[in-house]
Amino acid sequence: MYDYCENVKVERRTDGILVVTLDNPPTNAFDDPMHDQLRRLLEDVNHDKQTKVILLTGAGEKAFSAGGDIQHMRDLLDQPRQTLEAFVEARRLLNALLRLEKPLITRLNGHAIGLGATIALFSDLCYAVETARIADPHVAVGYAAGDGGALIWPQLIGYMRAREYLLTGDPILARDAAELGLINQAVPMADLDDIAYGMAERLAKGATVAINLTKQAINLPLRRQFEGMVDASVFFEAISAMSDDHREAVMAFLEKRPPQFTGN
Repeated sequence: MYDYCENVKVERRTDGILVVTLDNPPTNAFDDPMHDQLRRLLEDVNHDKQTKVILLTGAGEKAFSAGGDIQHMRDLLDQPRQTLEAFVEARRLLNALLRLEKPLITRLNGHAIGLGATIALFSDLCYAVETARIADPHVAVGYAAGDGGALIWPQLIGYMRAREYLLTGDPILARDAAELGLINQAVPMADLDDIAYGMAERLAKGATVAINLTKQAINLPLRRQFEGMVDASVFFEAISAMSDDHREAVMAFLEKRPPQFTGN
């Protein structure tokens, strides 16, 4: 059923849990294939009668996902049409996340940055290794936070705190994120599987219809807000992608030097 998945590894367990692993070494950054594969999986799993719960994690112990791929951003600098298509695809991925009918648990095995953080925070439950850092540093690469961060961070921790993290791009340690309510729990690596898989097993043994419908009811306000703001957010991010500051941020990162922003 998921034979198109390559950078997204799929393991079907007999207890109704589908383990999905982002696997794009070294940091599981999102390129076009992984982006497309995850979106298709989230759409298809609604029709997968064998799956009751999805557990999403990353390969290795360094990162859940480092978000967007900088080299890919470099390739898009002079390709405006492809840039816009990439943002439209981001909209489709978020839509698939919000329309997922079954519980999605994220097991943060490492840092969750940019789109990686957005996916984790849109999950129904999120458990992280305590040393992981969570950040939405769109502004650090000259992008507006248009792929969902501007919606989900304020919902979870309030507007004032969310503004601080989104306007600076500063990371938050998983332990602090749990205290603020950004994620559910932050635990030592030795305990992460017991916590994440334990909850997945508990939900898989529960009243599936009731759990799925409760999840959908909880997400209804998010879906309505998403549909009301997503087109504008994608437009804002597309505009920022054409800015001099975005180009400077990408080139500075690749050249391993501090960016010199001009505000243009």
